[in-house]
Amino acid sequence: MLPEARLGSWELGLDLAIDARRPSCRARYTECMGVPAVAVTADPLDIEPLIALVGAAGDGAVVTFAGLVRDHNQGRRVRFLEYEAHEPLAVRALQRIVDEAKGLWPDARLAARHRIGRLEIGEASIVIAAASPHRADAFAACRYTIERVKQIVPIWKREHFDGGDVWLEGRDGGSRR
Repeated sequence: MLPEARLGSWELGLDLAIDARRPSCRARYTECMGVPAVAVTADPLDIEPLIALVGAAGDGAVVTFAGLVRDHNQGRRVRFLEYEAHEPLAVRALQRIVDEAKGLWPDARLAARHRIGRLEIGEASIVIAAASPHRADAFAACRYTIERVKQIVPIWKREHFDGGDVWLEGRDGGSRR
């Protein structure tokens, strides 16, 4: 029987990065073997594994995005955030976004991870890496990914601030400053 994590990934129809033809995986095959392109996790996020996952020798660019917990929102001092998710649906939605981006920018490769649980100021809530032979495609695919995450991924943000807390709704969960 397959390990539960692999079975879950297979059942969800996730793309797994098991491509030994890619130079980044050929050099570190064991590091790339079975690494999901998308994930929802309570573990701290690290952009470096995503860069290794999507990068290849023919790339002209790898664009990354890290969404960070900031110390203020809507005129209030934020203490920390909590994220909750319907994990199976959130992972499916992330994979859908990656697939959509592949359709729009066929040469681009993407990976995205979103954090759940309690996050302190300065911690990353989401990391995205997009690689492509052309920088414009990598930038566009990365931007597309974060905008779509805000639109369709079932992850909810609770902001704890001095004097209370609130569940944030909407694309930006507050101000765009």
